[in-house]
Amino acid sequence: MKYYSYNNFFMNFSNKTKLGIILALENKPLSVSEITERIKGEQSRISHNLSKLLQCHILDVKQKGKQRIYSLNNETVAPILKIVKKHVKKNCLKGCNKKIS
Repeated sequence: MKYYSYNNFFMNFSNKTKLGIILALENKPLSVSEITERIKGEQSRISHNLSKLLQCHILDVKQKGKQRIYSLNNETVAPILKIVKKHVKKNCLKGCNKKIS
């Protein structure tokens, strides 16, 4: 059971669409249409992946009128991303021209 839980958590970061959603929400909460625009994906695919990210509580969602506004789980996921970003900048970009903002 423990292995499955960890696997389920990390699968959210290994999927290109899910990771794109997570990174799009790094700076501020967004609606589905804003996420779709930012990551240039199909809205149905993004909506499907949003539900998976919510299941593992990677994201939070609030209703704002007719829109659902998604944000990162600030208690656990946002701090993890900061640590990962620091690690990537220090260890994973050597010899690579790609930059992380």
